[in-house]
Order: sequence, then C-alpha cells, then structure tokens
Amino acid sequence: MATVTVVRYKRRKRIGDEESPMVFALKPKSGEAKIYSIESLAREIESIGALSVEDVSHVMKSFVRAMKKVLVAGNKVKVEGLGIFYTTLTCPGVEVEKDCTVKNITRVNLRFKVDNSLRLANDSTATTRGGDNNMTFELYTDKKSASGGNGGSGEPDDSGKGDGGDGGETPDPAA
Repeated sequence: MATVTVVRYKRRKRIGDEESPMVFALKPKSGEAKIYSIESLAREIESIGALSVEDVSHVMKSFVRAMKKVLVAGNKVKVEGLGIFYTTLTCPGVEVEKDCTVKNITRVNLRFKVDNSLRLANDSTATTRGGDNNMTFELYTDKKSASGGNGGSGEPDDSGKGDGGDGGETPDPAA
C-alpha cells in the first residue's frame, strides 16, 4: 500500500479573520502527487486485464465524450463503484420575478458525489486496518538538530520522512 506524505502548516482558524487564533493543520506535501492521464490509466488497466492499451484508451475517451453529452443535457451520470456526476448552477437572488432570467446564471459547476463503496479512510484511525479503501499517511519533517546535519550520530538522514514527533516546523504557505 502506498503512503501519502503530509506536511504540517500554520494558519488562522477562520481564514481571513485577523483576530482568529493560529492553528496547525495538515495537507498533502506539494509535488508528491502524480497526475494520471487516460494513457497511463490504460497501461495500468492493461497490466491487470486482457485489454490492450489502445482498446482501453479508446473506450475511456468515448466514455468522456458520452459523459459530456449527458451532463450538458442536464442529466446525471452514475458510475457504479465510483459515484454520481451532476451539474449545479449559481444564480444570485433578485426581488422581482420578471428579473429572474437565465441571464442571471453566473456559473455552471460539475459536481461529484462519491459512491459509498469508494469512501476512503485514514488507516491509522480506521476500525478495520489494511482495508481496500484505507489510506496511510506519513508526516514529513525537516529533522534538523541544534548541531546541524544528523547531530553527529553517524547515521545518515532518512530524507526528512518521519512520524513528526520531533517538532520540525513547516513554513506557512500564506507567507
């Protein structure tokens, strides 16, 4: 099972409120996540199934085209085991009924409601350890000591990954 590296950062409890107290939170470490294209997913599927990369790629591209067509018509798309894709709109309220027209729609959004079978969980707090939908996390720390380097212990630094118990500080992304 792969591990997701997270970093600790400091921010206001209520973002934008200068009176709000400072709190620490976690977020995924930037630059660690990869973006998978249809082609790379097709290679993954080919390695576990009987279809070729070309076949999988063609089916996925056709699926995207068909999905766009259905969503543009205002319908929903349910993908078993994944979830439901649907559209919403943003429209400010007006006081007079005749002023409420389609020209008032300021934004159309694509939304996704995850299927219950896909809900993910933190493996360290899950009731069933090692489940298919459990994610494991590791806190990234800088592992710096007062004497610098590895503290003269003779052991090499292990690239900054650890459990976060040594109090390494992560820079504030807002600064």
